[in-house]
Amino acid sequence: MTTLVVCIDRGGTFPPDTSLPVAGYDAVEALVTEVGLADPEDSRVNTMLEGLRVTNDLEADGDDAIVTVVGDRGDGVSADRSVARQVDELVEVHDPDSAVVVVDSAEDERLVPIIESRLRVDAVDRVVVRQARDIESTYYLLKQFLADEELRKTVLVPLGIALIALPLLLLVTSPTFAVGAIAAAVGAFLIYKGLGIDEYLSRLPGEIQAALYSGRVSLVTYVVAAGLALVGVFVGALGVRSTGDQSAFIHAMRFAFDGVPWFTAAALAAATGRLIDELMQRDSIRSAYVNLPFGTIAVGLVVRGFSEYFLERAGAIGQFQIGPATIGPVLIEAVTLERGPRLAVFILGGILVSLIGVRFAAYFSQSSVQDEFVD
Repeated sequence: MTTLVVCIDRGGTFPPDTSLPVAGYDAVEALVTEVGLADPEDSRVNTMLEGLRVTNDLEADGDDAIVTVVGDRGDGVSADRSVARQVDELVEVHDPDSAVVVVDSAEDERLVPIIESRLRVDAVDRVVVRQARDIESTYYLLKQFLADEELRKTVLVPLGIALIALPLLLLVTSPTFAVGAIAAAVGAFLIYKGLGIDEYLSRLPGEIQAALYSGRVSLVTYVVAAGLALVGVFVGALGVRSTGDQSAFIHAMRFAFDGVPWFTAAALAAATGRLIDELMQRDSIRSAYVNLPFGTIAVGLVVRGFSEYFLERAGAIGQFQIGPATIGPVLIEAVTLERGPRLAVFILGGILVSLIGVRFAAYFSQSSVQDEFVD
């Protein structure tokens, strides 16, 4: 198999005694030495050296490679026709089966179709000088970017929509609001793509279908958890609304105080469904799934205790009282539990529930409690 390694140089300045095309390893090596001695910074030196390297690689693979240099000192149509005649001459003399084209600029790459119309081109080798890589490769990067459909959709489409929407918004609102709205929309889109939400949403119907066909209990419990979480958000918002004119911290504590029981119930429902699925699908169950419901309850107790403590300190809620109660002839008076001891009860309760979860996990996984703490 004969391969023609074609180094293209359109519009270059060759030595006066150079007769194009130049063919053969020794002839090209002599030409690159002559051109390099005359101007070591000439990019054609890199092109011809790359052609010699490609020739060596092809011959090492067992191909019959012939390195050549084609080009013209002029530019425009006359230079392109000169290159075409040189390629015709090389094809007639060497009768190659294919070609490998070596270029060093976008201008030279425009001549690749001329070679393709006469000979099969197996590869195009683009030589980029390392010292000027950012400048020389800009064209290729832009070309690859425009050829990638996914990148165009991700970058060009949002940018185009933003540029169209900006003047329309400026006609109906203030510049500050228009710029802020555009920036928020672009930021939301970048987060949407960056977190892979689009990929997750594309997989979601298939996962739901697989869950329905496989009879997973977690699918139902996830729906229940979502409903409980929405109730928690609604109850928390009502609590914030009833708090009145308070600081943002107090509002956040009131939201947590009212919503955390519902959020805990939602997390407990989801964790329980996942645990049931593991019990149905596996002979042995991992300790993490057993410990998760207990951990959820423990976190809920601690968050509830701290939020109640801060709200009581700020006067947003009253003191906690037990009673009064009547048991037969016995009358039990109301007992007020101070906020400090009550917070300690919540913290200790959370720790106790967490330890119980660790013990249950150790029992189901047939390991020791020490091993669970190490894991």
